[in-house]
Amino acid sequence: MIALLARLLSTGHRKHITILLASALGCVLVGAWLFSLTQGLSYPKGLYWAITTATTVGYGDVTPHNGIGEFIASATMLTTIPLLASVFALVTGAAAAAGLRRILAMREHEDDGHRLVIGMDGPVPAILEELVRVGEHVVLVADVDPVTVGNDVHVIRGDPTEAHVLRTAHPERATQALITGNDDGDVLVSTVLLRRLAPDLEIIALVKSAPVKEALHELGVSRTLSPSEMIAHAVAKSLEAPHAADLLTQLVESDEHDLKEAKVAANEVGRPLSAIRDQRAGLVLGIVHNGAFSLGIGTDPVVAEGDSLLLAEPAGRGHR
Repeated sequence: MIALLARLLSTGHRKHITILLASALGCVLVGAWLFSLTQGLSYPKGLYWAITTATTVGYGDVTPHNGIGEFIASATMLTTIPLLASVFALVTGAAAAAGLRRILAMREHEDDGHRLVIGMDGPVPAILEELVRVGEHVVLVADVDPVTVGNDVHVIRGDPTEAHVLRTAHPERATQALITGNDDGDVLVSTVLLRRLAPDLEIIALVKSAPVKEALHELGVSRTLSPSEMIAHAVAKSLEAPHAADLLTQLVESDEHDLKEAKVAANEVGRPLSAIRDQRAGLVLGIVHNGAFSLGIGTDPVVAEGDSLLLAEPAGRGHR
């Protein structure tokens, strides 16, 4: 509950709520002391009366027996109850404002294009964190509590294997989609639905099964990844070359550079990849031709129109 309030409330709201709660607590403690003193009760009994009065429970088992007691009871109710009501109003107002911010953020995403993430399987939380870090607009479709994800990600809560849930994410306006699921069957279902809603959307799918990969390729999903296979290959390469793991870690985790995919320039068409590597200021990791990536090691492919280069550039240069 405390974590939820911390996410919802700004610093100013938290300060106001702290003042209001402290004031309400002070009224309860003072009222309990005065009530116990004037009604001949122990302080714990007076505190019990003050709490039931302030929370409007009012069991009626402890009541004032004289005019001064009735005055103290009235003063306690007229101060403590409005203070607590103000706290609840601030909290609910902050929750409503957070919801409006999410709606407005979704509209901005619709105008600018957004990265669509389907499902909350395994590596997705880390992927979301990285996308937000580099300033991407991210929309997540998953059956999760939005509070657990963070305010920087627009969450559409629901089953991503249902068409009406996916439709709410406006996939036709997305620039790219990453699909995950509890199993490969869910990934396949979500992909079929997404293809109907956004036939031209670029899709990346995280799957394990070879038959599902083949089915996805038939649906036009050329980029299918298996996190477990990637880890296994990385570990195997690290055994062959002990510093290969350091290379991979620096490529994907370092804040000193950005990885980006850029279309080749007109003056680069028809030139070998080695010549472009010599010309480019950043590190050219490889070339993407007809949807397939090549490091260009052992061969020196000629760049064609429509190809892309995978680049590692100093952080902040030319990034979206």
